Amino acid sequence: MISISNLHKKFGKTIALNGVDFNCVQGTVTALMGPNGSGKSTLMKSVLGLVIPDSGKIIVDDADILHGFDYRNKIGYMPQTANYPQNLKVVELFDILKDLRTSETDDELIREFRIKEIYEKKFGQLSGGLKQRVSAAIAFLFNPKILILDEPTSSLDPLSAEIMKSKIHKSKLEGKLILVSSHLVSEVDEIADRLAFMLDGKIVIDKMLAEIRNGNGDVRLGKSIANLLNKI
Repeated sequence: MISISNLHKKFGKTIALNGVDFNCVQGTVTALMGPNGSGKSTLMKSVLGLVIPDSGKIIVDDADILHGFDYRNKIGYMPQTANYPQNLKVVELFDILKDLRTSETDDELIREFRIKEIYEKKFGQLSGGLKQRVSAAIAFLFNPKILILDEPTSSLDPLSAEIMKSKIHKSKLEGKLILVSSHLVSEVDEIADRLAFMLDGKIVIDKMLAEIRNGNGDVRLGKSIANLLNKI
């Protein structure tokens, strides 16, 4: 479980998070949406300890993240842009990660994305789509209880995007907590149970997708979200 209470963060005079209260539970996919600069990535990075909030509290699996970092072993993270050492071969990158962790690995995405075919290539030589495949495989590699995925299908070809969405769905059925950011309403409609929409550092919509549709009398999720935003 992730529990966030009254989270605030400024970068200079820019307010990134403005009193965010937010909870996620196991066995669900929660989608974070909102325009660029709304606070989505800052919120995710705060949970990971990559951004230190100015105030507020974050609890991950009953642990206050300010009191230790062991909780990170339970999280698989996929950044929006993969930025691993450019001179490392892909196989070397995976070997280093496996040396750092002793837990059993989940190699499904390595197989599905045919990553062994690019093992001898340097990470910096890969296309954007191949880097995303490697980044996705790393996020799921150690079978984490919690997955934080920032724009997970960005730059992926249609087949790879379907593989990724299938893996997210399978992980949900395994009881994992999954937090995904996306700009694609169609993608959110396919993979998410719940939507948290951010504006100006605040969560202005926090509802189950079924509730959003039923409450607005519209089958199309995008139209339903627009109707809710017009009422704010």
